[in-house]
Amino acid sequence: MQRGGDIVTAMPRSIVRLPAAIRPPFEVYISGVLQERGQDYEVDGDTLVFERELRKDKISGWRWFLGAWGVGTYRQNDSVDVRWTAGDGAPRLSEALDIELR
Repeated sequence: MQRGGDIVTAMPRSIVRLPAAIRPPFEVYISGVLQERGQDYEVDGDTLVFERELRKDKISGWRWFLGAWGVGTYRQNDSVDVRWTAGDGAPRLSEALDIELR
């Protein structure tokens, strides 16, 4: 995309759909780190919107084989978790929610 002679690249966005049972208030964590609404993510209906690319690492058979022999291979592996309170007042945690790129 071009604008006024400059090349503008679209920033990757990550979308995480919330399970139907989750209602505000809730806390969002990425790889165990608490995220702040308005700074790290926004809520759009039943989705969380991150203005950055989040990734889940898929381990191939080859990488699993190397890991079994103690050879480490490291890649970005984000885990989105949401902590919330159920209607009965019990704390709940939805872990490793699916990440979509847009």
